[in-house]
Amino acid sequence: MTILALETSCDDTSAAVVRDGAILSNIVSSQIGIHGEYGGVVPELATREHLRNLRTVADKALSDVGLQNLDAVAATQGPGLPNALMVGLKAAQGFAFAARKPFIGVHHIEAHLYSPWVGAERVEPNVSLIVSGGHTLLVHVRGALDHTVLGSTLDDAAGECFDKTGKMLGLRYPAGPEIDRLAERGNPRAYDFPRPLLTDASDDFSFAGLKTSVRYFLQKHPELSASDSAICDLCASVQAAIVEVLVAKTIRAVKRLGVRTVTASGGVTSNRALRRELLDACQREGLSLRLADRAVCTDNAGMIGILAGMKLRAHQPETSLDANIAPTWPLA
Repeated sequence: MTILALETSCDDTSAAVVRDGAILSNIVSSQIGIHGEYGGVVPELATREHLRNLRTVADKALSDVGLQNLDAVAATQGPGLPNALMVGLKAAQGFAFAARKPFIGVHHIEAHLYSPWVGAERVEPNVSLIVSGGHTLLVHVRGALDHTVLGSTLDDAAGECFDKTGKMLGLRYPAGPEIDRLAERGNPRAYDFPRPLLTDASDDFSFAGLKTSVRYFLQKHPELSASDSAICDLCASVQAAIVEVLVAKTIRAVKRLGVRTVTASGGVTSNRALRRELLDACQREGLSLRLADRAVCTDNAGMIGILAGMKLRAHQPETSLDANIAPTWPLA
């Protein structure tokens, strides 16, 4: 089964070809340089760049596989920026119509959910942490395409907290990788920031209070912004607060549900401290850990094609060629 997949939910234009659960090509055109000067994604600019770049990335992804050799076409249907989603969805529907192939609309977060299982023979029961710029969720996965959301963010996602903290520190966008880099040289115990909902019995997250705490701290100590070592310590301390909450709540959910496997995916899963702390916690508890490969942590079409293939193999219904985008589609 060979699938062409497109992903344009935010600011990365991506096309991939997936065959029988393996990613043959996964082309991503990033817009970081365009949005960096604005400190965040500008939806109108993102849409324009998708229109400009989609044909090129699709041609590269299909360079060794012609349209006539496809078995299906897939695209992100939601959630995401409405106009950005529209570019990829309508293009994929056009491909499917022209090639007379089935079309599968894919939930972006659900694709992240199963990305740690790329290349695996089967999906084992697990608790999955999905953490990105716009989403932070804990999900109980009983098997392939069988999952229940345990908790999500009540306000800011973890990645959003990283980016807004970085903006306050004057770091370039996106700030998450910058904080990761600087934190490696800092002391995570230099400053004591709050761990929101750490002891709360729910599986929900909240990072708005942490972000506000950082803002007030910087207002009281403006001199720290002029010290390279202090900035490294600040990055390490904020990162430690975020990571502790993510890891503690994940492990707590695993113990409660009695599963033996943890997975993690999404852009923030590239963070080195998070990967280390998850691994250490799983080793202490005798748990198995599957982390999404860094190549599929950020937005990419490869994971879209993988999930579309899972749905087709499970004989789930095709998506109508008239289906519209779903910008606020919750993960069921």
